[in-house]
Amino acid sequence: MAKSLAEQLLSAGLVNDKKVKQLKREKHLERKQDPKGKAKPNAEQQARLDQQRAEAAERDRELNRQRKAEQDAKAMRAQALQMLQHNKQPVDGEIRFNFTDPRSNKIKFLFVSDKVQQHLSSAKLAICAYEDDYYVVPRHVAEKVAERFAESLVYLADSSQQQPDEDDPYKDFPIPDDLMW
Repeated sequence: MAKSLAEQLLSAGLVNDKKVKQLKREKHLERKQDPKGKAKPNAEQQARLDQQRAEAAERDRELNRQRKAEQDAKAMRAQALQMLQHNKQPVDGEIRFNFTDPRSNKIKFLFVSDKVQQHLSSAKLAICAYEDDYYVVPRHVAEKVAERFAESLVYLADSSQQQPDEDDPYKDFPIPDDLMW
């Protein structure tokens, strides 16, 4: 059987035992650090891998931002619904109150009492919607709900329309709020 190269060099006297042990140790450490089957990536491959990692991290951050925004919007909608349910006013009555729903751009109505109709006309009350339900709530609650979920505010009388202009020839003849057509 043939001797290994290290043994042949040792017998020829070209190297000593100390040098052979040092070379074996270096070779062992090199093999341990570089497992078989894995080639070292060159600078070009390494740069491409770093770029891919950076792009993946940016995509993950963007997805996390979107998820957080969706969760925040959902929480705001839930707060708005809770405020509407806790502050809704009873609307049972015999007077039909018409209003335009801006979500569907259709005329909707609620049957309200005389007092509720007057408060709606004078902007003390407002109408808010959540999904298919309509809620009559006080003005300050409607404004808070609109801050959280703007699409929910359906009807709020404009208080500036209540005051006629100074040069209006019909300022002495106001249109009654309870005018039924």
